This record gives sequence, C-alpha cells and structure tokens, in this order.
Amino acid sequence: MALVTIVIRDVADRFHGFLSSVMLEVATNVFVSPRMNQRARERIWSVMSEWHRHEPRGSVVMVWRDLNAVGGIGIANLGEPSRELIEADGMWLVRRRAAAPNIAL
Repeated sequence: MALVTIVIRDVADRFHGFLSSVMLEVATNVFVSPRMNQRARERIWSVMSEWHRHEPRGSVVMVWRDLNAVGGIGIANLGEPSRELIEADGMWLVRRRAAAPNIAL
C-alpha cells in the first residue's frame, strides 16, 4: 500500500464529493490517502474516468508510488493538465504548456 494523491481542477461537483468520501482533502481540491491498495486506487480511477468520459471538462491528476515506473512515481491524468511531463534519463521533467496565441482580427 502506498500514498496516493489526486488533484482535481474545474471538474463537476460529484468528483469532489466522491473523493471526499474516500480520501482526505488536505487543501482545496487536493486529496490524499496514506495507505491505499492498488485495487482501491484502480476502482477510484475507473469511476472518475467514466464520469470524465461523459462530462469531459477540467482535469484530474493522480500520483502514487510505483517502483516499476519512471522515477518511482505512477502518474495518470484525465483532461488537459496545465503541465506537460517529459521523461528524461529515468526521471520526470515538468514543463508548462504553452498558451494559445491571441490572434486579433
């Protein structure tokens, strides 16, 4: 069992309610569980994935300890995250996504 963290941004209210029922909200829209097993983590992600498929707005990012993944961190996301993760030499680098240019007509 490992620490799991989920961050939500601009999603439907039911995501917040659901996560509040299974995890601790340590800051606004930041949820943690200190000892969540893989089966529970996958079930929670399955529910949120299904909801996001039907109402694709906002984003959800989940991170957990995964010794077989790059940098020992498992990462999953739904929607468009505000950051882009790039694998380089066995670790993750983070880059802000470029904003779309404003074009005046």
